[in-house]
Amino acid sequence: MPPAVEFLNVSKSYPIYAAPGDRLRELATFHQRRYHHDYWALHDVSFQVKRGETFCIVGENGCGKSTLLQICAGILQPSSGTVHVHGRVAALLELGAGFNPEFTGRQNVYLNAAILGLTSKQIDRKFDEIAEFAEIGEFIDQPVKTYSSGMVVRLAFAVAINVDPEILLVDEALSVGDVYFRQRCMRKVHELRSQGVTILFVSHATAEVKSLGDRGLWLDHGKPMALGETDTVVSQYLAAMAAKDAHYCEVDLQHHPPSAIDAPVEVIEGIPFVDRRSGDGRAQIIGISVCDISGRPLHAVEPDTTVVVRISARAKTNLDQPIIGVLFRNQLGVDFAGANTTSEGRPLPPLVAGETCTVDFYVDIPTLYTNSLSFCPAISTGTLDHFVICDFIENAVVLEMSLPEGPLYGHFRFPCRVQVNSRIGAGAATV
Repeated sequence: MPPAVEFLNVSKSYPIYAAPGDRLRELATFHQRRYHHDYWALHDVSFQVKRGETFCIVGENGCGKSTLLQICAGILQPSSGTVHVHGRVAALLELGAGFNPEFTGRQNVYLNAAILGLTSKQIDRKFDEIAEFAEIGEFIDQPVKTYSSGMVVRLAFAVAINVDPEILLVDEALSVGDVYFRQRCMRKVHELRSQGVTILFVSHATAEVKSLGDRGLWLDHGKPMALGETDTVVSQYLAAMAAKDAHYCEVDLQHHPPSAIDAPVEVIEGIPFVDRRSGDGRAQIIGISVCDISGRPLHAVEPDTTVVVRISARAKTNLDQPIIGVLFRNQLGVDFAGANTTSEGRPLPPLVAGETCTVDFYVDIPTLYTNSLSFCPAISTGTLDHFVICDFIENAVVLEMSLPEGPLYGHFRFPCRVQVNSRIGAGAATV
C-alpha cells in the first residue's frame, strides 16, 4: 500500500520583482531577460507520511511550512520534484480559505463539502453535525462576511472534520479560537488520530506537537534540517532557536548582586541516563540525584510528597549569569513544569572556569496522572528572557510514578481544602 503523502526532492520558488513594471518588461522580452530573482520557499524536501500517521512540521515563520501544506492540498504546484497524495484531503490552511464571503454559512458548507467530493444527499446527512460542532447559532444563515475570525475558523473546522477525511491538514488555524473551542478541536484531532486518519499538523506549540506527532520535520528557510521522531526533531529545533536568540539579543553584562551562598553540600557526580544532550559546552552538568527529604535515593515517586533534586554543574569558561534548572516531563514526552534558580528567586553568583556549583530543588509532587516522571537538568547563562543553554540533558533520571487511588480528573490534582459553611436540615423552620 503506498504512503498517504510522499514528497520527492520537492522545491518551490517564487519570482520576486523589484518594481511592478519589471514583470511587464520581462514579458516584453519573452523571458529572454530576467528582471526578477527567485525566492525558494522550499528546497529539495523529501519525506513520506504513512497512512494513519500524525506528521508534524515545525519551524520559524516564513520557513515554508504553509507552502508545503498548500502543495499537499493541491493549491500550489511544486517548481520541481514529485508529490503523491493518496486519499481525500480536508485542509485548514487559512481563515476562510475556500469560503465565499457573500454566501451564507449554510451555502458555504454545501460548497466546500461538494468540492471535497460529497453529494448533496451526503451533505444533508452531515449538515446537522457540522452546525452543532460549529456552534455559531443563527449566523449559519448569515453571510460569512459578517463573521468574526473565530466564527470562520469554527465553521471551517466543523466542515473539515465531518466530511470523513482520509488526510487532514492543519496549519495553525486553531490558534485564533477561544479556549473552549480550541480544547474541543484538539480532542477531535486526537479522536481522528485514533481512527486512523492521516494528519499533517503545523503548530508553534511544541507541547502539542510532541503529544500528537508520531514523526516530525524541521524546516529552516525552506530546507529540511531534521526528520525523525518528534522528540528529537523538537529538541533540535528548540536548541537552535535558543542559540539564535542569544546571538541576536544583547545580554546585560552587569553582574547581579551575588546571592547568599548556602552551606556547602556534597557534589553529585554521575548521570544515570543520557537520552540526548545539547548546549554550547561552556558549562556541564556533572551529576543529578533525586532523593527524599532525608537524603535516601528514590526509585519511585509517591503522590503528595516532597522530593529533593540535587544538581551539580561545572563551569568550563567564566559565566557571568549562570542559571541551573530542572524540567519535568511525563511518559508522553510532554514538558509540563520546570524550575530554575533565577525564577525561584535564588540567582547564582558568577562562576569562574573550573568552579563547581550544587543546587538542591525541594519539589512538592502533586497527584499526577502519569506512569513515569522524568527529570531533565540544565545549566544556562543569561536572563530569563535571553539565555544560552550550556548543557541540557534529557531524561537524566526516570522514576516510576505511583498512580493515585480512585478517579483523577485531568492530568493532575490541585491541592484543595473544602469548607462547608452551613447546613440546613430538611424541614428546618425559616424565619
